[in-house]
Amino acid sequence: MTEDVYLILPDTVRNRLAKMSSSEIHRIEEIRLRIGLPVEVVIENRSFFLDEGQRFGKEEATILMNRLSMHSLYTLEEEIRRGYITIKGGHRVGIAGKVVLDRGNVKHIRDVASFNIRIARQILGAANGVLPLLVEKGQVKSTLIISPPQCGKTTLIRDIARQLSYGTKGFPGKKVSIVDERSEIAGCVNGIPQKDVGPRTDVMDGCPKAEGMMMMIRSMSPDVIITDEMGRPEDSYAIEEAIHAGIAVITTVHGKNLKDVMRRPVLSRLAQSGVFQRYLILGRQPRVGTITFMYDENLAECRFRVAK
Repeated sequence: MTEDVYLILPDTVRNRLAKMSSSEIHRIEEIRLRIGLPVEVVIENRSFFLDEGQRFGKEEATILMNRLSMHSLYTLEEEIRRGYITIKGGHRVGIAGKVVLDRGNVKHIRDVASFNIRIARQILGAANGVLPLLVEKGQVKSTLIISPPQCGKTTLIRDIARQLSYGTKGFPGKKVSIVDERSEIAGCVNGIPQKDVGPRTDVMDGCPKAEGMMMMIRSMSPDVIITDEMGRPEDSYAIEEAIHAGIAVITTVHGKNLKDVMRRPVLSRLAQSGVFQRYLILGRQPRVGTITFMYDENLAECRFRVAK
């Protein structure tokens, strides 16, 4: 757990976490806080409660909201409406409570009763073995990364962006545009990336993917567009626009395998049109972010070896 997260926590929660070993604290992925319930901690896809006899209270929730907003909820109104707040360091705090609607649209979330603090960790070099699978003769291949939850896809594409942006020996850096709808890839705070996504990278933060991709195509002339969790029909049309403009697209989708993803009409149509030249399947074994299968533009399985 980082200092940025530690600073927003109520003292009572800090004291409960202090009873854990330093090794466990370092490996925390999520801290879930619900009014009237024990504090839940998630480590490597395993969850447990701290001091089940002690409950997270309304006063603690108020302290947490005040620290998140620096005692000015108005400044976070737009983020709260989206259901999450991004803090320094790129960590994201999801919130849930009473939704206030305005003509059928979410206007605000009040009476916040649940928090999910997701620890954002940057692993420099996470894409070392994967990048050679995506680049051929100096050209970046448009790629769809298929991943079940918590298999490291965001960590992977963050490092792909960083490495493409910096470039490597024999491979000049590319102009990279990140469309970061949920502020997870670059972890922007006030528009400034909190993670190293490279010196030639521009980020459109908090913007819906389809709109963001079109804006980047028109204004930033990228070589590569990177985004996360596509799936809406409008996302697919924006991807096609980018491809037709000569821009490589690297994006992700939730799914267990290629067959699972191809059941979805939007993705099936993209596959049939040959938009993606690579399909990578992520798993957690032997470690998070492991490539388990790779397919080409014809959906034929490819033999591959991940470089070390």
